[in-house]
Amino acid sequence: MEQKNNVVVVLLIVLIGIIAGIGLLVGIGNSVSVALSPVNAKLSEVLIREKNIEDKLNNGGGGNPSGLADIQKQLEQIQNKINAAQPAQPPGPPPEDMNKVYNLPVGVSPVLGKKDAPVAITIFFDFQCPFCSRFYSAVKDVMAAYPDKVKVVVKNFPLPFHPNARPAAKLALAANEQGQYQGMMELLLQNGGDVSDAKIKEYAQSLKLDYNKLMADYKNKDAQWEKDIQDDMQLGSEADVRGTPTFYLDGHKTNARDISGFKAQIDPILAGK
Repeated sequence: MEQKNNVVVVLLIVLIGIIAGIGLLVGIGNSVSVALSPVNAKLSEVLIREKNIEDKLNNGGGGNPSGLADIQKQLEQIQNKINAAQPAQPPGPPPEDMNKVYNLPVGVSPVLGKKDAPVAITIFFDFQCPFCSRFYSAVKDVMAAYPDKVKVVVKNFPLPFHPNARPAAKLALAANEQGQYQGMMELLLQNGGDVSDAKIKEYAQSLKLDYNKLMADYKNKDAQWEKDIQDDMQLGSEADVRGTPTFYLDGHKTNARDISGFKAQIDPILAGK
């Protein structure tokens, strides 16, 4: 009997605990609802505003069916004004015509290799141009591969933003008076077209030139060298030179820049001759 009473007591205690727990949870829930009520109110307000904006846009702005179309039209007009205010892009240069043959007479230009070689590579050159220096190795490779078949004609095309290009061209022409055009050309390319007094003395010593004669020709024949350079530049303009170096193979522009590229074009020419 006593044991049954104990079981009843335990059950009552458990029941009381469950009822107390439920009451606590309800109280917490009510507190959370009260705490979140301002947040819920703000969220409802945002949703209402968003819905009002969406309705206005869909209805063309306050019942005006053409409102949205008017807005879009105004935006298009603004964009058109912006586009009209932008400067027009200049048309690009026409594509290269690699089949066109240009008349490129040798004239008084220096010639590397045999002057009576049947195939001519003509180069428009800038002594301060890093690409001219880089691709000159291909010129030497071609001359070594075709010592009796290919000559290289050098035309000066000093670019305006290379201040040493023109003086370097004249120094090479002065060295040509002593038969050392190619030697001076290579030294100038190796030194970025440096024509300082110290460098000129160094070049003259390296090439075993008469320094006094070199300097006399360099200074006293300046007008002659200037005319020759201007003639080259005029010819380059007529031949559609767009930069340096520009290579021509028997009058045709060529994109060859290494020995394999040149051989692929030179061999068929020689076979045809």
